[in-house]
Amino acid sequence: MARQPRYRIPGLAQHVVQRGNNKQACFYHDDDYRVYLDRLKLYAEQYGVKIHAFILMTNHVHLLLTPEAENSVSLFIQALGRFYVQYVNKRYDRSGTLWEGRYRATLVDTDNYYLAVSRYIELNPVRALMVDHPAAYPWSSFHANGLGKPIQLWQPHQTYMALGETAEQRQKAYCELFSQDFSAKALAEIRYATQKGWVLGSERFKQQIAKQTSRPVSPRRLR
Repeated sequence: MARQPRYRIPGLAQHVVQRGNNKQACFYHDDDYRVYLDRLKLYAEQYGVKIHAFILMTNHVHLLLTPEAENSVSLFIQALGRFYVQYVNKRYDRSGTLWEGRYRATLVDTDNYYLAVSRYIELNPVRALMVDHPAAYPWSSFHANGLGKPIQLWQPHQTYMALGETAEQRQKAYCELFSQDFSAKALAEIRYATQKGWVLGSERFKQQIAKQTSRPVSPRRLR
């Protein structure tokens, strides 16, 4: 089944994934990650995108973000991708495309799914058996969400802020979430929604989006 057209709703969180073409590497050296993060911050500010969670894996990137305008995400991803391809091609004397032709994105019901998606993103290197804990992976928003490390491009979502009255309380509550098992059902749900572009949320949230956009928000059930 083909992926759905992207939703363009300002003020609603989105889970965005961009992968290397044919699963090839996008980052080869620590400097590459630093350059990408620097431009991530620059273009997020330029196009009105708030970054709440991120992970830079060897051959793909996950972002949990909120756009300020309908075209914020598309302009942001285009500018970021265009710059980084030019940077990699010049630095490594290569040519051609680097990313898959189409980034993937899904709307996220922040009342019910925000923290699950944030954990899903930051647990990527753990699932890939690269580290034992997300704190051990350097290119991740866990250092801000869970450890309180200043990351300039990171902006906390209101759902995260509701975890506690102080920064220390929020960090402790967030870290405690990682002691819980991530259910196979939640993992499959997040992956399917992102892969296909369906809305990730409760039935009530899906109905609200369907009414607002006049389009389907989940696959039709076979009778």
